[in-house]
Amino acid sequence: MPRSARANPLALAVLCCLYERPMHPYEVAQTLKLRAKHESIKLNYGSLYSVVDGLESRGLIHARETVREGRRPERTIYEITDAGKREATDWLSDLVSTPVKEFPQFEAALSFLPALPPDEAVERLKERCFVLEIDLTRIRAMRSASADAGLPRLFELEAEYEQAIREAELDYCRRLVKDIETEQLDGLEMWRHFSVGGGDAIAGEFPTT
Repeated sequence: MPRSARANPLALAVLCCLYERPMHPYEVAQTLKLRAKHESIKLNYGSLYSVVDGLESRGLIHARETVREGRRPERTIYEITDAGKREATDWLSDLVSTPVKEFPQFEAALSFLPALPPDEAVERLKERCFVLEIDLTRIRAMRSASADAGLPRLFELEAEYEQAIREAELDYCRRLVKDIETEQLDGLEMWRHFSVGGGDAIAGEFPTT
């Protein structure tokens, strides 16, 4: 599969579920939710069925049989093909081994932070710190409950990674707030001029060609 077709992690999730055993799409969704994979992969039923159709059209999965249980609608059970197994392992290997630019929204916000007055930026950053602290409390509680239930660390790696990322972001935000409040941020005076008078206030600060 070309790399351009690997943009949706939900497709990889479907392949990995079917790698275990044949399932119908609803069972795939329930399996992902039961394992809390919806915390790291955006899951909705409309896109799930579109993903299944796309994987089938590329020969990565195929319909094995259609079953009906009682008065429930018919459900098509899919199984992964040999090509699908190769694609799943190749795709996962690439994701694990090769960092990619993901364009997170907070990074974009930081790039335009001077559009906010410094004092307001500090307040918004403090709000973010508060939300991150709450989120970290949730993640730590969830991981503690999983450990108490005897769940191996192998199945908690995404939560472990999320915690590490949140902790790093919280530490960064706290340091940035401190640097602004203690006047340690280089360019702070320029930022103040910019926020008071707009872009023209500092236009003369930069050489023109």
